[in-house]
Amino acid sequence: MSTDVYGMIECRPMARLWGEDDEDAVWHAAIDLFLLDPGNAYNALACLFGVRNGFGFRPLAEGRGLPADASGGLRDTFRAWGDPSDARGTTWISWAELEAADWDETDASGRLSRRSAAGAGTRWAPVWDVMRTLAGLHGPSYVRLVVWCD
Repeated sequence: MSTDVYGMIECRPMARLWGEDDEDAVWHAAIDLFLLDPGNAYNALACLFGVRNGFGFRPLAEGRGLPADASGGLRDTFRAWGDPSDARGTTWISWAELEAADWDETDASGRLSRRSAAGAGTRWAPVWDVMRTLAGLHGPSYVRLVVWCD
């Protein structure tokens, strides 16, 4: 049975301008992952989110769940997707965390790097491009990717 990834990039533009405690500093849905078509390469899902991790990667963001402060757009998409109890690997990661990640770290075999599984030269490149652009506008801590799998 195949595992597919779903999700959305969110940003929090007013937090950079007015501070995190400002009432307008909320998360906004930016773009659905479906539109960026990262595919379902299991090595990428493993190294990023710990899903189908038979590779032995140390995942960057495993099992964090849906953010408590998720945008209304993301919550609507998540509910429309299906029963949340059917979602596996629900988690999120900020652009700041992705920038700080060791992309040369390898799986348990030492043969497959995070960069080769999900780096700039992979189908995940458009996701990283959008997040990088939004981070340049709003700040790396105020851009995140929220995902779940079936």
